[in-house]
Amino acid sequence: LPDERGLRGGDEPPAGVGRRGGELAETCSWADDERRRYPWSGSLHFADTPGDCQFFYDRDCHNMNGEKDMCVVGGINNYTTALMNSSAPLVDPTISLMFLAHFVGDIHQPLHCGNTADFGGNTIIVHWYNTTTTNLHRVWDLDIIQKAMKDFYNDDLSIMTQVIMQNITTCADKYAMESAQLACDVAYAGAEQGSILGDHYFFSALPVVQKRIAQGGVRLAAILNRIFGESSRPQSS
Repeated sequence: LPDERGLRGGDEPPAGVGRRGGELAETCSWADDERRRYPWSGSLHFADTPGDCQFFYDRDCHNMNGEKDMCVVGGINNYTTALMNSSAPLVDPTISLMFLAHFVGDIHQPLHCGNTADFGGNTIIVHWYNTTTTNLHRVWDLDIIQKAMKDFYNDDLSIMTQVIMQNITTCADKYAMESAQLACDVAYAGAEQGSILGDHYFFSALPVVQKRIAQGGVRLAAILNRIFGESSRPQSS
């Protein structure tokens, strides 16, 4: 990313950082909350494709103005590099970590690598269990998880997290390719304008959602271990 698009060391840290024991998970939504403050970051949350169920960096990683590297894969690569460059960071390390954690989550939601024509499912209006009118992207961002939490985990996130991690057996391009394929195979399957999405759709989508959450967490941990493992090693003279 161009230098002016990063926050430098003297800038204000994200609101909420350091609360609740400083857990990273508590601040992973920060990048969504701060979109108005950093409007240039909007295109870094997704990598939409032409609808061929594949992601190719040179073709697909750009914003609406055609600027290269402005997609979620570019964001992950950029902030990984920023964190590894600990000797003279151009971007505040806290900001880099917040963006990186969020973008790794985004790239594992299949519709963040969905079709350009429908903005990753945002323009596909559906009816969730014939009770709520919403869009397909929101179903995958929120509704499937909320229903699973309520129906199976007594609204206890810790229980859901434990189950997800028990059922999981680390390049960002690969993550995007996976999501693009899942968007075609699962997210868009049976979901058209005006569709009523009920039990059949929910039970088809839930295992994918749970696995992608787990993969995102495991892969973020691997990225951070690599970053801080390398940055903490003494430099050879």
